[in-house]
Amino acid sequence: MRADRLVSLVLLLRQHGRLSATALARELEVSTRTVLRDIEALSAAGVPVYAERGRHGGFALLPGFRTELTGLNHEEALALLVAGSRRGAQAFGLGSALASAMLKVVDALPESYRDTAADAAQRLLIEPDADLLARRLVAEEVPEAVVAEVRRAVFAGHKLRIHYAAVDQSPKWRTVDPVGLVTVRGLGYLLATRSGEDRTYRLSRIAAAEELDEPAERRERVDLDRAWQERSTRFRTGGDQVAVLARVHPARRKDLVGTALTVLAEEIDADGWLRLEVTFQDSRHAVWALWQVADNAEVVAPQWLRTSLRDRAAAIAARYDDSC
Repeated sequence: MRADRLVSLVLLLRQHGRLSATALARELEVSTRTVLRDIEALSAAGVPVYAERGRHGGFALLPGFRTELTGLNHEEALALLVAGSRRGAQAFGLGSALASAMLKVVDALPESYRDTAADAAQRLLIEPDADLLARRLVAEEVPEAVVAEVRRAVFAGHKLRIHYAAVDQSPKWRTVDPVGLVTVRGLGYLLATRSGEDRTYRLSRIAAAEELDEPAERRERVDLDRAWQERSTRFRTGGDQVAVLARVHPARRKDLVGTALTVLAEEIDADGWLRLEVTFQDSRHAVWALWQVADNAEVVAPQWLRTSLRDRAAAIAARYDDSC
C-alpha cells in the first residue's frame, strides 16, 4: 500500500540522513519514478523533505523531524530488534512487513536507547543460514498468494480449502479447520484438523489455498507449543520403527542417542563399551545413524543392518583401493 511505503520512506530518511532516489528505490523495491512521486506527495502533505544537489546529494528531512515512542526500556527495545532477525516471518510471508515494523521501532526509540539497542542487536544471531559444519539451512519457498490466504483463514477462524501434495502422492483438494502456523528451522507448517482428526501440512506442499466463509471448527484458545510437541511425539513414535541392539564407545554415546527415537535399555560391557537398545524411525534412519559413528559402534542386531553397513563400507574401501 502507498501509505505504508510513504511511512517507510520517511523512516529511511530519518535513519540514514540522506539517500539518493536510486537507493530509496532499491530499499522500497519500486522504481525511481515512483520514489519521486512519493517525495512530491510527502512535500504536499507538509513533511519537510528536501533535495540536495551534487555528487553526494539526495533527499533528506529537516533536522528534528521525528516521533518518539516512550515507555520502552533498553531491554524491551533489544528484545524487539532481536525478534526481528528470526525466520518465522519469512516462512509465513511476513518478511517485508517485519522489516518495515523494525524500521519504525528503531526510528521511534528515544535517542538514548536507539544506538545502543541497535548495536547490541547486531551482536546476537538467531538461527543462522549455516551451522558450524557449514551445512546450509535452506528455507522453502512458498507462493505469497498461498501463504497469505492460509494466514487469513488462520486469523479469521474460517475453514480453508488447500490443494495439497502429500509425500509420493498427487495433489488433492481438501477442506480443513486451521489451528495455527508453526515455523521450524525455516520450514513453515499449518496445524489443522480434518473431520475432527489432527493434521499437519507443510506450507511448501500447498499449491493453492482458498479461505472459505464458513467458521472453522476449533477451540477458542490454543497452546501451539503443546500442540506441536504432541504432534511431533506422535510422528516420532509412528511409522515402521526399527529396534537396534548396538555396542557403542562411551565417547560417542551422545551422538547415537541424540539421533534415536528412544533408548529401551542400556548396560556396560566388560570392555567398557555401552550396550544400547534403541529405536529409529525406519530402516533408512537406522542405517544413517549408525554410519555416523563409524567404527565407534558395532551393530549386534538386526542382521540386515549389519549387512547393510558392511556392504556400504566394502563399497567405499573398494573405491579407494589403489591396487585395483
